[in-house]
Amino acid sequence: MRESKPNRAQRWARALFDELARAGVSEVCMAPGSRSTPLVAAAVADGRFRIQTHVDERGAAFYCLGFGRATGIPAVWLTTSGTAVANGLPAAVEASQDGVPLVLLTADRPPELIGTGANQTIRQEGIFGSYPRHTEFLPAPEDADSIDVVRRAVDRAVQAATGEWPGPVHINAPFRKPLEPTEVLPGDREGNVGGPGETAHASGEHAGGAEAVGSEVSAFLRTMGSPARGLLLAGRLRPAEAAAVQALADSSGWPLVADICSQLRMGPVRPGVITLGDLLAGHAPAPDVIIQVGRMPVSQRLTRWLASAEPSVWAVLADGTERIDPHGAATHRLSVSAAALQGKLPACDEAFAAKWGSAERTVRQALPDLLGRRLTEPAVANHLSRTLPQDHGLVLAASMPVRDMNTFAGPGPKPRLVVSNRGASGIDGTLATAAGVSRGLDAPVTVVCGDLAFLHDLNSLALIARHPVRVVAINNDGGAIFSFLPISAHKELFEPYFATPHGLSFEHAAAMFGIPYVRARRLEDLEVQGPAIVEVNTKRAENTIEHQRLRQAAADLLA
Repeated sequence: MRESKPNRAQRWARALFDELARAGVSEVCMAPGSRSTPLVAAAVADGRFRIQTHVDERGAAFYCLGFGRATGIPAVWLTTSGTAVANGLPAAVEASQDGVPLVLLTADRPPELIGTGANQTIRQEGIFGSYPRHTEFLPAPEDADSIDVVRRAVDRAVQAATGEWPGPVHINAPFRKPLEPTEVLPGDREGNVGGPGETAHASGEHAGGAEAVGSEVSAFLRTMGSPARGLLLAGRLRPAEAAAVQALADSSGWPLVADICSQLRMGPVRPGVITLGDLLAGHAPAPDVIIQVGRMPVSQRLTRWLASAEPSVWAVLADGTERIDPHGAATHRLSVSAAALQGKLPACDEAFAAKWGSAERTVRQALPDLLGRRLTEPAVANHLSRTLPQDHGLVLAASMPVRDMNTFAGPGPKPRLVVSNRGASGIDGTLATAAGVSRGLDAPVTVVCGDLAFLHDLNSLALIARHPVRVVAINNDGGAIFSFLPISAHKELFEPYFATPHGLSFEHAAAMFGIPYVRARRLEDLEVQGPAIVEVNTKRAENTIEHQRLRQAAADLLA
C-alpha cells in the first residue's frame, strides 16, 4: 500500500475560508463546478458560512452585489474556472462604479495547464480589468512556501474591499487534482509532468511561403522515419480543414480517429474513419506515431490512453500559438496544414489499420442493440444522429451532450455543420449560439443541451423563437456530469452543491416564448419537424449506470 499524505488543496482552502470568517465575511453564493471543489468543500466544512447555490454565475455575482449593498459586508462569489469567471464581470463593474464591497473568489487550473488546450482553461489574470480594488493571484497550494500565504492574501483582499473606497476584490486560486476532500497519494499530480519534455516547435509563421513549408515538412518527415503504425487524430476542425484531413487519410491509409467537432465524425460510414474512438480507447492497437490535426478532441479517455501508450512521435498541426498538449505527450508542433502532408506520409501497416477497422465495425454494429429502445441519454444521442434532417446544423452544449454525441452517435445524415463551444467549454449561451448558427447557415438547426445549459440561457429563447431551431433539452434535474467525478462519492456535498437539483420542467418556459413544446416519452418523439422545445426527462443515477454498462459491453465485445 502506498503511503498517503494530507490533501494540501483542502488545507489551503480551509485556511482561506477560516480567514474570511475571521474578517467578518459569512455569505457565499456559488454556481456548481468542478475546479472549485476544494473551495466549496471548505466553505461547507467551516460551518460559519451561509451558502446559496444558483445555476447562473452571472446571477450569483449580482446576488452577492445585493448582499453587499444591503449590509456593507462583502459576500463571496465562488465560481469555477473558465467562462464562469467571465460571468462575474457585470457585477464587478457595478460594484466598482458604486463602491459596493464584493469578493470574487475564482478557482483556476494550475499554471502548467495554461496555454495547452486543456479543457475549460483560460487566462484568468486581469479578466476583470481595472475594476477590482485589489487582486490576489495565489500560487497552487503545492507551490507555496507556507499556508500563511493564503491567509495574508485574504486579509489584504478583505481590507481593500471594505476600506476607504469599498469595491470588488479578486482572489484567484488554482488547484491541482485531486479536488475532492480525499487523501493525496505520492505520484498523484495533475499536469504535464512526466511527458517527453519540451515540444519541438516549428516556426510560428511561414513568412518564407511554400519554401518554408516544404522545409518544415521535410524536417518532420526525416524525424518521423517510416512508422508502420500511424494514426491520424482529428480534433475541432472547420469544414475546409476536414476535407484536407480526409484526403490525407485516404491517400495514406492511416486510420483516422474523428472527434465529434471535426466535421468527420457524423454522416455515412466511410472506410478508415474511426468514429467510436472513445469506446475503443484501450482496446485497439496503440500507434507508434500520431498526427493530430486541430484543437483537442472531446474525449479525454481517448487522448489519455494514447498518451499512456507513449508514441515515439505525436505531432500537432493546429493554428494559434498554444501547445495543444494538456497531457504533455506532444513531441512536435507543426505550423503547416494537413494538405502540406498530402502524398508524403509512409503507407500504414495493413494489419494495424485492419485491427482498428475491425474494432470500429464490431462496436458500431452492436451499438443499436446495446442501446435498446429506452429513452436514455446515450440512446437519445444515437437516435438524433441517425434521424437528423439532412439540411440541419447541429449545436451541442458543453458538458454531457457533446460527450454523449461524441461517444454514441451512429451513422446517418451528415449535418451541415457540427458546433460546440469547446474553446473554453462553458455552458453559457448555448441557445443563443444555436440561433446564431442558424442565421449564419441560413438553415435549420438542432441544438442538444442539458437542463443547466438551458436554464443558464433561458432568456435566449426569445432568439430561438425567431429562428428555425429545434431544442432537445435533456432534463435530469441537475448537473449529470458531476456524477462521473470523484466528488459524487461525497454524498453530503454532492447533491446540494454539485448536482444542484432544481425540480423544474420547461413546458411553461416554452409557452412564455410562444415555442411549440413536446415532452418526449419515446425515441420517436425526438423526430419533431420544425422549431420546438423537446424535453427529455432522465434520471442522473440511472444515467451513470447506463454509461458504465455500455462501456463494459463495448469492452467485452473487443476483449
